[in-house]
Amino acid sequence: MTSPTTKQLRQWDNEYVWHPFTAMQAYRDEQAPIIESGEGFYLFDVEGQRYLDGISSLWCNVHGHGVPEIDDAIREQLGRISHSTLLGLSSPPSIELAQKLVELTPPGLTKVFYSDSGSTAVESALKIAYQYHQQKSPSPETRRLFGTVSGAYHGDTIGSVSVGSIELFHTVYGKLLFETVSVPSPAAFHRPGNMREGEYLRHCFTEAERVITQNANQMAAFIIEPLVQGAAGILVHPDGYLKHVREITSRFGIPLIADEVAVGFGRTGTMFACEQEEVEPDLMCVAKGLTGGYLPVAATLATDEIYDAFLDVPSAGKTFFHGHTFTGNPLGCAAALASIKLFDQNRILDRVQINSELIAEKLRPLVEHPHVGEIRQKGLMVGIELVAHRDPVTCYSSEQRIGHLVTLAARKRGVILRPLGDVVVLMPAPAMPTELVEKLCDVAIEAIEEVIASVRLN
Repeated sequence: MTSPTTKQLRQWDNEYVWHPFTAMQAYRDEQAPIIESGEGFYLFDVEGQRYLDGISSLWCNVHGHGVPEIDDAIREQLGRISHSTLLGLSSPPSIELAQKLVELTPPGLTKVFYSDSGSTAVESALKIAYQYHQQKSPSPETRRLFGTVSGAYHGDTIGSVSVGSIELFHTVYGKLLFETVSVPSPAAFHRPGNMREGEYLRHCFTEAERVITQNANQMAAFIIEPLVQGAAGILVHPDGYLKHVREITSRFGIPLIADEVAVGFGRTGTMFACEQEEVEPDLMCVAKGLTGGYLPVAATLATDEIYDAFLDVPSAGKTFFHGHTFTGNPLGCAAALASIKLFDQNRILDRVQINSELIAEKLRPLVEHPHVGEIRQKGLMVGIELVAHRDPVTCYSSEQRIGHLVTLAARKRGVILRPLGDVVVLMPAPAMPTELVEKLCDVAIEAIEEVIASVRLN
């Protein structure tokens, strides 16, 4: 069978494919790369162009593309079976991965419920928390309210959207969503104009205590992205905030859901972000880097206390009636086990530390740039917010699409980036070699300078 030409693929792409989080009218005019293959930390398109993968294939790739150990693990499992169900059955890879996750995650998380994406991991956690209160012993109760942080993003299913609060993404679905209560995000760059930074952060700590305390009897759970709010623009929380929220929720018996989908598996410098403040959540959601970025497997981990509320004779109806067709897929679990093994074998967390320091040094020339409002970094998660003016902070208009223009300028230089509005995001894979991290930073700076210069001229 003859393979389609690049022209045919482009035509079919524009005619048939609806891309996620993509302005399709503009996309059709921009000749985006059609990625055909990957090797190491590079992507190759159908025209033979090579691009450095500067966003880890949407924050999930860990060890690069075409990793022999992961490829071999998938092939070996494929020789046995590619998929079976976990509904009433089990499989060796899913069992082994569950044991390994319990070993790696914070103490107290002892049960693993599989799903297939970050959104579904969060959806599972929300439903587990809601049902837990109705079945807990000795005093079952109904709690319908969920607590969250403003600017949160937890996925795109209805439950995960309900606990999210990014206006651009979520407002249109308002009438579909359940009730939540938010505390202010402890990220001071876009604080109210009449507050100093320290004053605003103290306000955020106080408000978290006030809001949670005021709603404690109704709150089914509080969900948080530990240390960094990713999709909100790489908003980095101050030291102690996560622990503060944990202490308040523990005081009132409110389950804490740690959404580690984006921040887990080395992104912030430790295997899981919660480790940095010695926080032990009641539920934890993982996905993205779980399989090294290879296959869609996610997991929601829970404590024995929560799990035990679902145990009873079948006729009691306490079963968690929730699941996905490809839950615990053996190929994905095999990939995850191989990826986790590589963390120790290749000392990935040591490399993350080295590269985090390198990024901070390389981006230092932008700190005082008149059109860079703030550089936010935690480990390998980096957001460079571009502004029309720094004092007072004045944003570019959305029509200008400054962040997007930077990604186009980077693409010309052989690097793939993706912005969050006018926040240019750098998200190298944890295992990326130092010289490629340097290239990523250099190209990002060049692309920013090019776009800002062109805006000045216009």
